[in-house]
Amino acid sequence: MEPRHFLDLSDAGGDALAAMINDAQGRKAARRQWPKGRADADAPLAGHVLAMIFEKNSTRTRVSFDLAIRQLGGSAIVLEAASTQLGRGESVADTARVLSRMVDAIMVRTDDHAKIEEMARHATVPVINGLTDRSHPCQLVADLLTVVEHGKALPGLEVAWLGDCNNVLHSFIEAAGLMKFNLRIGTPPGYQPDPEAVALARNSGARIDLMAVAAEAAKGADVVVTDTWVSMGHAHAQEKLAAMAPFQVHEDLMQTAKADALFLHCLPAHVGEEVSQSVFEGPQSVVFDEAENRIHAQKSILLWCMRQLG
Repeated sequence: MEPRHFLDLSDAGGDALAAMINDAQGRKAARRQWPKGRADADAPLAGHVLAMIFEKNSTRTRVSFDLAIRQLGGSAIVLEAASTQLGRGESVADTARVLSRMVDAIMVRTDDHAKIEEMARHATVPVINGLTDRSHPCQLVADLLTVVEHGKALPGLEVAWLGDCNNVLHSFIEAAGLMKFNLRIGTPPGYQPDPEAVALARNSGARIDLMAVAAEAAKGADVVVTDTWVSMGHAHAQEKLAAMAPFQVHEDLMQTAKADALFLHCLPAHVGEEVSQSVFEGPQSVVFDEAENRIHAQKSILLWCMRQLG
C-alpha cells in the first residue's frame, strides 16, 4: 500500500482536513488539565516512531510534533541535518530509504520543497512537510482549528491576509479552495502570490482577491492574518520593509474588520513591524491558542498519515 504523504493540503483534501479538525477538537477536549506528556487514553500510535529532520531552526514545529507523537503513545527521534549524513552529502533518496526501514513516519522541515518531494518519492513510510519554502500545511491545520474552535464556520469565511506572500499564504490559498472560504490578499506591487496557486483555488470555488490597499483587504473580514515580512534565512532587506510598512496590522486596520474578527500570526512575530503591540496583545489576538493548536493539529495529521483517520 502506498504511504500517505502530507506535503501539501491537497494531499489530504477537504473532507480529510475537516476530519482532522474534528478529531483535533475532540482529543484536545478529552485531555484538558492533563499533564502534557501523558498519552491519550487510546494511545493509537503506541510503539510507533517518528523521525524529525530539521534543516531550519524551529520552536513550535519541533515541540508540537514531539508532544503530538508522545500524546499518541509513540516516540520521536530528532535529527539535525548538520549532524547526520545528509550534512555530509548522503542523498535525500538514500536517507529516505534508510529511515523507512527504521521508523514509521518522517517529518521534514527544510528550505527547498523539491527536497521533501524527493524524500516522499523514495520513502515507504509517510513523509510530512514541517515547512518548506513553498508551503506550510501543518500550520494551516492549526490555523483552521483555531478559527473553528472560536466559533467560526469555514465555508464562506472572509479571511484577510496582509503583507508578504510567503509559504503560509500559499497554504492559505490552497485551504481556501479546499474549504470554500474567501481570501483577500493585501500586498504591495511586486510581491503578489503565485498566479497558478490563485487560479487553482478560484477554480475550486474560492474567491481570491488581490488588493493593493490594506484597508480594502481587511474591510469586513472575519479573520485577519499576517506573518513576518522577512522570512527565516533571508537578509533583513530595508527596501522590502519599506514596501510592506503600509500593510502593518494595527488597531485602525482591525477596526475595519468585523467587530468579532480574530487576529492570527504563526509566530515568531516582529512586533512593531508586521503587527502593532496593541493588536498582538489585544483581545482579538488568538496567536497563542494558534501556537498551542500546533500540537493537536499534528496529532490528527499523524493519524491521517497512519491511516487511522479519514
